[in-house]
Amino acid sequence: MTDKRNKAIGIFDSGIGGLSVVKEIIKLLPNENIIYLGDTARVPYGTRSNEAIKRFSLEDVNFLLSKDVKCLIIACHTSSSVAGNFLKKKFNKIPVFDVVSLVLERLGKSKKKIGVIGTRATIGSGVYSKLNKVVQMACPLFVPFIEEGEIRGDLIKSLVEKYIGYLKVDTLVLGCTHYPIIKDVIQNVLPDTELINPGVFVAEKLKKYLIKNNLIINKKSEGKKIYYVTDLNERFIGIAEMFLGKKLNGKIWKVDIE
Repeated sequence: MTDKRNKAIGIFDSGIGGLSVVKEIIKLLPNENIIYLGDTARVPYGTRSNEAIKRFSLEDVNFLLSKDVKCLIIACHTSSSVAGNFLKKKFNKIPVFDVVSLVLERLGKSKKKIGVIGTRATIGSGVYSKLNKVVQMACPLFVPFIEEGEIRGDLIKSLVEKYIGYLKVDTLVLGCTHYPIIKDVIQNVLPDTELINPGVFVAEKLKKYLIKNNLIINKKSEGKKIYYVTDLNERFIGIAEMFLGKKLNGKIWKVDIE
């Protein structure tokens, strides 16, 4: 019988931005096995209807469950916002963590003025409206700029200034898994604002959960990483390594999940 502790952590995103969450999890839990699914054939989810987002997210989860994972991470703000509660109710026998609810949990009682930036679907969902004194802004061009490697210099800085240069907030939530890549640019534009990377919250919560429930992997060596994508092109490895902040160490497979 397989030791539950040795099962992999299942993580999915609409594309490859969720690898920024993987990066934070590896920092805290380097020995854990990870199975990542990036739905790169249907990215971005942020421009889709709520019905499509739920359907795609359901297919993502079913694929990861077929790999017998011990927990699920929704490393996509759009899926978390639109389909998070739906998935948690449907799959209530396995722990499901998402990148939105932990922000609400940690900042819900804050008296500070909070800003949230994300895709149109994430902002349009209204999920962050539960925060006090919140200002929300959709920044749809950040993702294509980042994936084209425009992560430093005058071009991305001018875009950041255009979208959020006017914001007067104490705390800014990076409500898309791509955005931590340009964290330094955003901080330069808003030097007095605290930036929140929800991926850090997810990694911290996951570690506490695994320890509390005796699910920390029973080995001391580096965990095995397997990456699945629904579309694979020659640019994938370069972009993936940008998000991970290191060489892609693991197997990459193309799969059909529809």
